[in-house]
Amino acid sequence: MIASLSTKTQTSEEHKTMLSPSSHLAILVLLLSVSLAASASLDENFAQCLSFYSDKAAPFYASIYTPKNASFTNILESSAQNLRYLVPSAPKPELIFTPLTDSHVQVAVTCSKKLGIHLRIRSGGHDYEGLSYVSEVEAPFIIVDLSKLRAINVDIKDNSAWIQAGATIGEVYYRIYEKSSVHGFPAGLCTSLGVGGHITGGAYGSMMRKYGLGADNVLDAKLVDANGQILDREAMGEDLFWAIRGGGGASFGILLWWKIKLVPVPENVTVFTVTRSLEQDATKIVHRWQEVAPYIDEDLFIRVIIQPATVGNKTERTITTSYNAQFLGGADRLLQVMKENFPELGLTRKDCLETSWIKSVLYIAGYPNDTPPEVLLQGKSTFKNYFKAKSDFVREPIPETGLQGLWQRLLEEDSPLMIWNPYGGMMSKFSESDIPFPHRNGTLYKIQYLSLWQDGDKNATKHIDWIRKLYNYMTPYVSKFPREAYVNYRDLDLGMNKKNYTSYIQATSWGNMYFKDNFNRLVKIKTKVDPDDVFRHEQSIPPLPVSSMKLKDKKSKTWE
Repeated sequence: MIASLSTKTQTSEEHKTMLSPSSHLAILVLLLSVSLAASASLDENFAQCLSFYSDKAAPFYASIYTPKNASFTNILESSAQNLRYLVPSAPKPELIFTPLTDSHVQVAVTCSKKLGIHLRIRSGGHDYEGLSYVSEVEAPFIIVDLSKLRAINVDIKDNSAWIQAGATIGEVYYRIYEKSSVHGFPAGLCTSLGVGGHITGGAYGSMMRKYGLGADNVLDAKLVDANGQILDREAMGEDLFWAIRGGGGASFGILLWWKIKLVPVPENVTVFTVTRSLEQDATKIVHRWQEVAPYIDEDLFIRVIIQPATVGNKTERTITTSYNAQFLGGADRLLQVMKENFPELGLTRKDCLETSWIKSVLYIAGYPNDTPPEVLLQGKSTFKNYFKAKSDFVREPIPETGLQGLWQRLLEEDSPLMIWNPYGGMMSKFSESDIPFPHRNGTLYKIQYLSLWQDGDKNATKHIDWIRKLYNYMTPYVSKFPREAYVNYRDLDLGMNKKNYTSYIQATSWGNMYFKDNFNRLVKIKTKVDPDDVFRHEQSIPPLPVSSMKLKDKKSKTWE
């Protein structure tokens, strides 16, 4: 089939001098359609199309994996985090394409449109509902896996770096550290996050109270749009540049590069983890943490990791609360801050570990203290489980009675986990509309709920039912109108797009929870840049119908 396509391409070349550019393109497209129509398989059609639109045909075959390839399963599972979506019953892609250059991504978009194939885009595979590698509502589908696009170019003099979408945030941290011990970037705690999707949702981390989110510190970007064009900030315009920094992944295009702003970090950073159980006044300490953590020195980030644990050698269980912290400074100043603001925790000098910023990254990510920073270059996840997750934002401290009811429910589940991340500091200084991420001033902390299990889909329903009931229990204690949720903790319980069409009203069920009032602007931008909904998934931003768009255009000539 490749040979026949090549012959037809040569024929059109012979007549190039007699045709206008537009006629020449039309004939090329017609010839491609005829050739592909005779093809037997989707992967052959896709490979031919890639070759047709590119000058370099050879690399494509080595970058396409189908179920017939021995390495297909390994590639599919390589960065997928939620094992729920790798079970045999989960939908599988027709092929996985691993582009080697930005231009390969361009032609992948062009060919998916030409062949009518739905595509999913994966950078790090951390999507909580597997949306970057599974399509529950549309088939056939393919995966464009960006894992081979992971260049990182750090410019210390400019306090910036260009980072490719397939790189992990851990690799980014390492490449910054390689050039400077006093520069960093305020993004994810989990070091295997792919930066393409991570920053599109906001990207919070242990320096968020000092510098804001990763998305707050983006200077420029490059993406492939629905027409297969590569756009930088100037070319895409400020509306689209706004939308991709917090509006969620895979709605507006395929992110290729971010230009990020580096931030200063001190030579000495202090970390600690202090654990308190119910028998050690955990309830009162957690209650006090809610009143302190969002208002304490912005150099200090103290998250709380909450889970059941066994008591000694007994079978009975208790609840443990682990205060896991990073402080941008030395231990002496940290101890003074804690003594003045949070003496209830009882932090001592012995609890504190003074280290470098890069070592503090490893510590917060859960690596042993003697782990060399080079481990970050492996880009491997330390977290692969069957799990279901949810999120909430809290604006008023939960009373002790509410906490006690929460502990009882956690003890009912086999392996639950909650992580509470404090807000305040710089997070309160951004307005809700500066970027699509709206969870700003007035937010005390964010809750992540997790239920984890290891027995595949055997008892999945039991665990999912439990976390839904827990989520219902928490309703009186969390944000309202709307009940807010974090877009990077995708939760399909909140609502889903339907195949081919989702109404704007239907999509507000989850859109308002993720983006609040910013959802309306995101929909307008989506309608403008991707009216045919090329980039779509179960919770992508939907475009308005063309008729609605024309009606709105008559009323206003702007999208603002």
